[in-house]
Amino acid sequence: MAKLNKMYENRICVITGAASGIGRALALALKARGAILALSDVNAEGLAETLKLAGGVNSNTILIDVLDVSDADAIMAYAPHVEKTLGKADYIFNVAGLTRVGNFDKTSLESMELVMNVNYWGVVRMCKAFLPQLKATQGGIINISSLFGLIGYPGQTHYCASKFAVRGFSETLAQEVEAFGIRVSCVHPGGVATGISRNAIVDALPDNIESQDALNKKFDAVAATSALDAALVILKGAAKGSRRILIGRDAVFLSYVQRLFPSGYTKFLAKLMR
Repeated sequence: MAKLNKMYENRICVITGAASGIGRALALALKARGAILALSDVNAEGLAETLKLAGGVNSNTILIDVLDVSDADAIMAYAPHVEKTLGKADYIFNVAGLTRVGNFDKTSLESMELVMNVNYWGVVRMCKAFLPQLKATQGGIINISSLFGLIGYPGQTHYCASKFAVRGFSETLAQEVEAFGIRVSCVHPGGVATGISRNAIVDALPDNIESQDALNKKFDAVAATSALDAALVILKGAAKGSRRILIGRDAVFLSYVQRLFPSGYTKFLAKLMR
């Protein structure tokens, strides 16, 4: 643990999606380890709460900014803003994301595009904007995919597509930037106790779910990992330069099932859902 603490001490860590969930947990865990933080989210109130919990003020050690990762121009302006205020980034944690619920035939193309724009293009834009800084610091990129970046799941065509894309992008980028001393980790959380289910926009409920409240309860039943535990797993994996980080027993188990039965795992999932 002492070695882990030293890895992030006085390191400039940029975290999107820092207003809640895993992003907030990462911010607090890194602050406790002496990191310098650049925190962003579209949720200004949540960001303010994260800042309060971190016991800091918007200063030369904690920078907070309202940022929409689907806004390409805003991200390109954000990278020099962070460098001018704090210095060159050492780690980029791309956590910001959203989900929707609904089978493809009941989901508009606009919904598909929005999820991809935030979950995938937000990650790509952040990596592109901060890459020159990371080359200078020989830092790390940590991209949040999902268990649903390893397996397909009904009612999540848009989310799965975006998280599979993050995985493919991250695994390829890792090979390309290794020569610059940059390490890329792709994170696949299973059920983590965050507000992602309650914040999801429901285009259409699955046939076996009668209400969003029932959907939330189903998610809560499998969300066995706390956001703090998830953050600690991420920090340990990123410190080691692990290219794939699995969070939760469900992610470990189902990734194993998928590798054993790359085509047949869907039948297992169907039984599990019933």
